[in-house]
Amino acid sequence: MKNASHVSAKGRGTPMNPANRFESVETTADWEHLAGVEECGVSALPTQYLPDESRSIVSTNDSPDIPFRFSLNPYRGCQHGCAYCYARPTHEFLGMSAGLDFESKILVKHRAAELFRSWLSKRREAADVIVLSGVTDCYQPCERRYRLTRQCLEVALEAGQPIGIVTKNALVLRDLDLLRRMAEQNLIRVSISLTTLDSELARVMEPRCSTPAARLRAMGALRSANIPVGVMTAPVIPGLNDSELPAVLEAAAEAGAQTAGYQLLRLPLSVEPIFVDWLERTQGAARQRIESRIRATRGGELNASRFGERMRGIGQIADSIRSVFEVWARKLGLDEPPPPLDTSRFRPPVIDGQQWLFP
Repeated sequence: MKNASHVSAKGRGTPMNPANRFESVETTADWEHLAGVEECGVSALPTQYLPDESRSIVSTNDSPDIPFRFSLNPYRGCQHGCAYCYARPTHEFLGMSAGLDFESKILVKHRAAELFRSWLSKRREAADVIVLSGVTDCYQPCERRYRLTRQCLEVALEAGQPIGIVTKNALVLRDLDLLRRMAEQNLIRVSISLTTLDSELARVMEPRCSTPAARLRAMGALRSANIPVGVMTAPVIPGLNDSELPAVLEAAAEAGAQTAGYQLLRLPLSVEPIFVDWLERTQGAARQRIESRIRATRGGELNASRFGERMRGIGQIADSIRSVFEVWARKLGLDEPPPPLDTSRFRPPVIDGQQWLFP
C-alpha cells in the first residue's frame, strides 16, 4: 500500500512517506479533522520493531564499485534517519516507504547469529572479509537492545572469520572486549563514518546518530585498544560539507584514524525526493546552490548510477573534491590501504556439538 503522507515527526530525518514505486494503491493521511496534531502525539512517532524471518544472512556483492564481496546486515531499515541514506529504497521491496517507514519500522533478524554460524559451518575456508553494515548500520540504537551484532562477532571470533565494520555510532565501543580479542588475531578493522564536525548540521542531517565528537572519541578508544580504525567521509555533499574535508580528515587523524576513504553523495530512486525535501526544510537560501553543485557532479542530474562514477562523480567539482581528499589524506598519512586481515585462522564453527562434515 503506497503512503504519500507528510507529517511532523520530531527526531526523524524526514517527515515524508513517499509513494512506494512497487505498489498500486496509495493512501494519503488527512489531518484536517484533527485540532492540534502536536497534542495528539503524532510528532512523536514511535519506532516499531518487526521480526524478520529471513533464512539467509550473508549477502554477496558483485558491484565493481564496492570493495568487498560479502556483507551481513542484522537489521533492515535504520533508526539513524539520515536524509541522504542510499539504503532507503530497500524498504520498498518490503511493501513499505523509503521515508518514515525506513527509519521507524525496523526489521530485526533475531536468528542472525544462528544463520551466520550455519553459513560459516559449510565453508572450507574464510570468506575473505565479511562487512557488517553493507547496507544499514549494525550499531544503530536498537542494537543496544537486541545485541545481534555482538552475537555475530562472537561467532566470527570463534570461527576465525575476519570482519570489517562500518558505523557512525559510538555504540561500537560497547563491544571493545570482543574487538580487542579479534584485533589480537588480526581479524577486525573498523571504519567510523564522519560527515561533518558541525554538531548542529549533524543533528538535522543524521538525527539519531552519535554526535561528531562522540565518533571522534570512538576512534580514539579503538586506536588505544590497538584495533585498526579508519574514517569514512561519506557522503561528501557538494556545497554543504565538502569544504569540511580537510578539517574532518585532520580531526580523524588526531583522534587515531589510520586510513581514510570518501564517497560522493548518491541519490538513487526514492532517496532523491526525500533529500531535496530535506534541503528545502533545513538549508533555506543555500538549497539552490547545493542542488546546483550536486548536479554539476552528475552531468546535470541529481544522481548517476553508472559503474565507475556513481561513487566519485564527474566534472570539475567532483575532480576538486577528489584532489582535496587525496592531498589531505596523503599529508596526514591516511592514504595507505589497510593491511590485509588474516584468513588462515578460519575453522568452521561447531553446530549442535559437532563440526560440519564436508562431502
